[in-house]
Amino acid sequence: MRVLVVEDDFISRRLLCRYLQAFAECDVAVNGNEAVGAFKQVLQAGQRYDLVCLDIMMPGMDGQETLKRLRALEREHRVADETRTKVIMTTALEDHDNLMAAFNNACDGYVVKPIEKRKFLETLQEIGLPVAV
Repeated sequence: MRVLVVEDDFISRRLLCRYLQAFAECDVAVNGNEAVGAFKQVLQAGQRYDLVCLDIMMPGMDGQETLKRLRALEREHRVADETRTKVIMTTALEDHDNLMAAFNNACDGYVVKPIEKRKFLETLQEIGLPVAV
């Protein structure tokens, strides 16, 4: 699996990559602009990410705006909905408005920090990714 971890916090980036290391190759981005650039570059190379782990609260472009731009890039490259990249929002925010906005922007899952490995991997299984808990 190919994964893009988008997180402005070093410890969170490292933790997510560690959780995924047994079954994924992880690229990292420290903000929304880097994420959009990496995502675009992969699509232009005729490839795709299987998963993006996307923090909501980041300086500059936040996760909600980043998600909108990632989905727009997929539409531009004619990626079918059934094959689009799975996106898990990761955040310390558990409020209803952020949750609804994330799903309205076509995220596939939502994990609240601190991220527990078992819950994270169960969420990946729930959205259809091949991981072992």
